[in-house]
Amino acid sequence: MICPVPPPASNSAPVDRPNVNSKPQLLAWLLCDAVHIDPGSGKHTILGVFSNIMAKRFPVVHPHMVWFLTLTDVAAGPHVMRISIGLDPTDPKPLIERPFESQGPLARINLINEIRNLSFQRPGEYCILIEIDDEPLLATSLTVAE
Repeated sequence: MICPVPPPASNSAPVDRPNVNSKPQLLAWLLCDAVHIDPGSGKHTILGVFSNIMAKRFPVVHPHMVWFLTLTDVAAGPHVMRISIGLDPTDPKPLIERPFESQGPLARINLINEIRNLSFQRPGEYCILIEIDDEPLLATSLTVAE
């Protein structure tokens, strides 16, 4: 199931982004157990990638996961990323909202989002919506099953 992409928020103020002709691009989106950043090289090691969640009973709480994103084509300056999730594809609830900075559209931006104690009330296809500055970037789903 692919979640529908909602129209941009009507209460959003237009953002002036000179010299950028495209919207931000998502190069990677991974669910995993952890991300290690090597202190010497700055390389990211992605640990325990998964694409669904299995549980024996519901509701279930997933104790810890990381949602790793890599972005490009993001105009220089401050931005806000929001990730929303829900069973109702027309009304996902915000899970993460965080600011980040871009050095310019050629930069690759890795965003590491730790999520603790995420509760799933019942099995299903949970819609996930990723937005940058209130503009939809990715609409997908996460299967949570028995």
